[in-house]
Amino acid sequence: MRFFTLLFVLLPFLGFSQEDRFQDPFKQLYRELPTPNSYRTASGAPGHEYWQQKADYIIDVVLDEEKQKISGKETITYHNNSPDYLEYLWLQLDQNMRAKDSDRSLIQQDKLSSRERYRNLISPASQFDGGFKITTVTDDAGNALPYVINKTMMRIDLPEPLSPGEKVSFNIEWWYNINNRLEIGGRSGYEYFEDEDNYIFTIAQFYPRMCVYIDNEGWQNKQFLGRGEFTLTFGDFQVSITAPEDHLIAATGTLENIKDILPGNKIDLLNKAKDSFEQPVVIYSEDEALKREKRKAKGNKTWTFKADNVRDFAFASSRKFIWDAMAVKLPNGKETMAMSMYPKEGNPLWEKYSTKVVAHTLKWYSHYTVEYPYPVCWSVHTDRIGMEYPMISFNGGRPEKDGTYSERTKYGLIGVIIHEVGHNFFPMIINSDERQWTWMDEGLTTFV
Repeated sequence: MRFFTLLFVLLPFLGFSQEDRFQDPFKQLYRELPTPNSYRTASGAPGHEYWQQKADYIIDVVLDEEKQKISGKETITYHNNSPDYLEYLWLQLDQNMRAKDSDRSLIQQDKLSSRERYRNLISPASQFDGGFKITTVTDDAGNALPYVINKTMMRIDLPEPLSPGEKVSFNIEWWYNINNRLEIGGRSGYEYFEDEDNYIFTIAQFYPRMCVYIDNEGWQNKQFLGRGEFTLTFGDFQVSITAPEDHLIAATGTLENIKDILPGNKIDLLNKAKDSFEQPVVIYSEDEALKREKRKAKGNKTWTFKADNVRDFAFASSRKFIWDAMAVKLPNGKETMAMSMYPKEGNPLWEKYSTKVVAHTLKWYSHYTVEYPYPVCWSVHTDRIGMEYPMISFNGGRPEKDGTYSERTKYGLIGVIIHEVGHNFFPMIINSDERQWTWMDEGLTTFV
């Protein structure tokens, strides 16, 4: 009896109350939901003074295949639609989770065997020189702006407060080493094919990105440690990607300089795919990919993509890619394009299923939730991955080397494509806050 009396006395000092200890299924949600105000109603719907910020990006990046390195420069135009005066801006530096001083290692857990050797404790991740190397931060006149980097976050101090309804433009230049995803993990990176000395690059979180500024929280500047994801600010993107000239690139948005990139016969095939609603049209075949793998062109080529009203941007690049595409008619009668890029290692599974599964997912998620608003949706194959970004996802599911595959592999592939393409709806269109409420985008996507 004394024990129970003491327990109830100590509960408040242990960090939880009796209500927490004995969950009340009828308790109200005051602590879980922000207080209703003029910006948001009690139901969570926008209030009569609702606002959200906007961030537009013009980005130029160079993919150095030989050094496995990204170099970039960007101009961000940040629109302050809030009623607040902002004296500084917060940006996310997600690549810094791979920096040598990252806090990520502090939360990792492992087990030691009785025979563990010291050299086995030195992981490739601990030796990798990752993270953004920021070289300049300037205003639109070229003047240096003061900034502070705190692990995966960067604060830029403005020379004068940004008033409500105003916008500010600034520039950042940076570079970073791309991680070998199969050795040290990550949501993006490269896969290396040693026998032929080729790469598949699946590139995301590759540029400094604006943090969310919101009425009930202010700046959302929590550290990124790899597991918790992110919410982001919508905006318009123009991204130019310079890569080896024999690479094919899939990306968020539409290809703006298609006549400079693709020969006439390939443009004709893409136009044919826009009228093909039953079967994918092969734009670049496996035979063409095999030839590119062996030749390795020397020059570079720049692909320019444009995407409006999206919260992020990602791309994939490789000379190994096969490309196919088909049209999708959505429930509202509008049309979009389903496309896939994949290496020969993905066949025959990928040529049979990938693009058809993308089309299927767009139709049925649009039917059950909201209409898919974007002009294209990509499925890109590399080994052992499942990750989503606006209009593009990176998906695993690979046959054996002889081309055979089990039912488990087949349905695993179909399942991961449906799930990752489904994430276009939650959280890429319905901008749920993954950093705080991961269950929402995973739960809703899985449910649909």
